Amino acid sequence: MELQKITKILLAILLLLCLLKMPYGYYQLVRFIAFAGFGFLAFEANNKRDEKMMFLYIALALLFQPFLKIALGRTIWNIVDVIVAGFLLMSLFKNKNNYE
Repeated sequence: MELQKITKILLAILLLLCLLKMPYGYYQLVRFIAFAGFGFLAFEANNKRDEKMMFLYIALALLFQPFLKIALGRTIWNIVDVIVAGFLLMSLFKNKNNYE
């Protein structure tokens, strides 16, 4: 399994686990991992010359970055987590269908 797929699955799982009541440190860890993961996905999208996905991953990296936190409230963050996790999982199937 290629590293991009593993990254997307890992990020989706981490984001969905944010729906549970977790210690605050978990959410901080998710921000760091998501920032790094979306940065990696943006880099890979750039290598494939996919500018739309590159900019989307950069935007997601900036949204989840841990340095200047964006205060959206727990409910909004839960919605964002579900949408982003769903997008990541759907992109796995989309890419699979495009390359087979």
